[in-house]
Amino acid sequence: MSEVVKVSELVQLLGLEIVTGDEEALTRHITTGDISRPGLELTGYFNYYSHNRLQLFGSKEITFAQRMTEDERLMVMRRMCCEDTPAFIVSRGLEVSKEMVQACDEYKIPILRSKISTSRLMGELSSYLEGELAPRTNVHGVLVDVYGLGVLIQGDSGIGKSETALELVQRGHRLIADDRVDIYKQDELTLIGEPAKVLEHLIEIRGVGIIDVMNLFGASAVRGSMEVQLVVYLENWTQEKTYDRLGSADEVVQLGGVDIPRIKIPVKTGRNVSIIVEVAAMNFRAKSMGYDATKEFESRLSRLIEENSGI
Repeated sequence: MSEVVKVSELVQLLGLEIVTGDEEALTRHITTGDISRPGLELTGYFNYYSHNRLQLFGSKEITFAQRMTEDERLMVMRRMCCEDTPAFIVSRGLEVSKEMVQACDEYKIPILRSKISTSRLMGELSSYLEGELAPRTNVHGVLVDVYGLGVLIQGDSGIGKSETALELVQRGHRLIADDRVDIYKQDELTLIGEPAKVLEHLIEIRGVGIIDVMNLFGASAVRGSMEVQLVVYLENWTQEKTYDRLGSADEVVQLGGVDIPRIKIPVKTGRNVSIIVEVAAMNFRAKSMGYDATKEFESRLSRLIEENSGI
């Protein structure tokens, strides 16, 4: 989990203009993805003031502040400046009052400005901060982008997860993470997977060693992060176990608080697992688009039974 985000990182990512604030001010920490619109605070109501959030000023806040006297503006701005306030951000390229600059300089709080609209800026800020500050867990497996679908390959150690991923990369798909996949919940239904920094673009093959996929296969063979949409679990083939042959078993596994569909693939000598994973991803996408081969087979079987029974 990224516990904090520095204001300087936000400035660099979103291309924000620094109105005031030195290098020390830009090292302030953002600890929450929530954004505050300080409308009530400008009227003097500071009960429940969220001083540890980014303070976003749009047209309404700036226009209201312009109607106040200079002394009132300075007093309110000083009250809004706290030790843990990360930054003030002004949208739409609006003019910043000298009282805001004075108060922020006194407390060494940076003032940033953007030309984009308030609602759009708020969305971009929230999306970035929630992703960076979201609690992270890690799972054992390999995450691969197969036809634009995030497939997490799991299974017992030594069953061939990395080898399967390597063959998928050779077939034109993209590697996201090998061995350890860091996951976080972007929202209630979306799980994002990314590699650990130390393992980025690397894959380990027993007998060969560490392979740098980006150097060997090019930049098109890797990807920084991906939504986890399907889990493929590789297990050793056993004669006694009965396997799903129709694809009618809808199994899910919970990762990071999100239910992800899971397919179990038995592994034995002679089965090309990478092609099976590839086809499983295509079949899952077809189901998501409304075409289910299992239901089509059941429909054909029902029609055949009806014809033969003379109904």
